[in-house]
Amino acid sequence: YAAQKAGPDSEAALQAVVELDEVLGQLVAGFEQAYESQELTWIAVSEYVITQVDHVSYPNRILRTAGLLQVTSTDDGEQLDLQKSDAWALVDHQFSHVFIRDADLQLCERVRSCFENAPGIAEVLVGDERRKYAMDHQRSGEIILVSEADSWQAYYWWLDDALAPGYATTVDIHRKPGYDPVELFWDPVSQGVPLDATRVKGSHGAPVLATEQVGVALSSRENILGSEPLRDIDLAQLVMNCFSVE
Repeated sequence: YAAQKAGPDSEAALQAVVELDEVLGQLVAGFEQAYESQELTWIAVSEYVITQVDHVSYPNRILRTAGLLQVTSTDDGEQLDLQKSDAWALVDHQFSHVFIRDADLQLCERVRSCFENAPGIAEVLVGDERRKYAMDHQRSGEIILVSEADSWQAYYWWLDDALAPGYATTVDIHRKPGYDPVELFWDPVSQGVPLDATRVKGSHGAPVLATEQVGVALSSRENILGSEPLRDIDLAQLVMNCFSVE
């Protein structure tokens, strides 16, 4: 979280690594004591590879400006109106699912045109094009928006912060349509989350195009990991093999 909040090379992120190292040291010492003379096999795998970002895009605001996303004004700010919207985006870090009313092909092409030259958006994948990243699932959005490596996507749809829904300034993972890393900036004094998505300096999820986006897997024993690059979905079987489980 420190890497997402302040950037992967920030002092906060580096300090978090130091603290993690101390915890791992305690873990290793505890297991060695518990298992005494037995040889232990350790496998450490990076989870998210956080890259530096200096840009944020707002797919729902773009859809709203194009007249495709509708909102309802309430006493608690502007709420997303899913029933009346022709398109809306469910964001997740560096990509988003855009759901199109009735999967209408003309609407899909209209949405494509909204994002093809949008700053921070690297790819607009429509229909079968989603197969490029194996995202042509029946529950996926009809369109997948993929960010540039130095950009991420925020769920905001309001054009005036004064009209933001009440939960926008709270930590509320269930009502927000997408992950909101701005929650990391929760201020205990004001008891609120600032509505400034540009403060986020680290993100993940964009396709791997550079070595700094590649995660690592480490083992304390030779010949466990092999010599070929691993996918995250390969790791479960790798661990099972360590226990001789087919």
